[in-house]
Amino acid sequence: MSNFGATILDAEGLRLTEAEKRFFRDVRPFGFILFARNIDTPDQVRALTDEIRQAVGHDAPIMIDQEGGRVQRLRAPQWREWLPPLDFVERAGENADSAMLLRYRIIAAELRALGIDANCAPMVDVAQADTHAFLRNRCYGDTPDRVADLGRAAAEGLLQGGVLPVVKHIPGHGRAVADSHFDLPHVTAPLDALDSVDFAPFRELRDLPMGMTAHIVYDAIDDRPATLSPDVIGVIRGQIGFDNLLMTDDISMKALSGTLSDITRDSLNAGCDVVLLCNATLADRARVAGAAGEMTPMAQLRAERALAARKTPAEVDIAALDAKLEELFATSGA
Repeated sequence: MSNFGATILDAEGLRLTEAEKRFFRDVRPFGFILFARNIDTPDQVRALTDEIRQAVGHDAPIMIDQEGGRVQRLRAPQWREWLPPLDFVERAGENADSAMLLRYRIIAAELRALGIDANCAPMVDVAQADTHAFLRNRCYGDTPDRVADLGRAAAEGLLQGGVLPVVKHIPGHGRAVADSHFDLPHVTAPLDALDSVDFAPFRELRDLPMGMTAHIVYDAIDDRPATLSPDVIGVIRGQIGFDNLLMTDDISMKALSGTLSDITRDSLNAGCDVVLLCNATLADRARVAGAAGEMTPMAQLRAERALAARKTPAEVDIAALDAKLEELFATSGA
């Protein structure tokens, strides 16, 4: 069988079009991502995830952004609303590690019930005094050790629930004072400061199966955004030690300039394993899939290693987990 296509793509709506089914069968993306436009009812989402895997012809990971707070695609009334991570951590106080594990174990159960088996979390960017508002309350804290501990708890909750965690935004987005959805942030901190603060949580979590890049220029390393920089990817692989599957953040974000095909080739040439493209037309998805081609042998190995970490979860009593979480809040000392 040929390698996976070196892409993670999305769908236009609540069900696949016939054109999408044919396209996905032909290009065999490694994985998929869902957005709010793909979400209506539990039955509909389960039908969509089944349809995606049937179309692509393999047990593709299907991911979502379910952090809690502003960044969660599953929302009330069908699903629970979660506090933003930073607010959640503050409320949990001295019980934050245990609470974070329970939070993401419950989220994992919600996702697996829909056929979703990867989550773009934990986000272990270390908050700074001037971290941009789009990111600030999505952070877990402002010290690398605390962020790493909470990131580990979140990842463990997901893995226990059979959901692959995607650690982000490697090598660190916390110093950005611009929103990379719209602008290209530049970080001017020296390399030793980056290494001791920003890189540290990613180093601690380098064993996690998947990671997502940051669309940020680190002036101390290169004048290209991390996603497109062989030098920054070299730091991720070497200095940080992350040797698992590395996906780009969405390449349609305004932080990156150039054609989608050029960005695709440049990110893969820089050392990313797979390209994430979101909110694009079918024609643009086809251009990116054509530019990406199949995964390299090393990327395929990393992909297979990531998929092997996707375990069938043990049965769990969600009501009991909810009760335990409320108990942790009640005894938090916060």
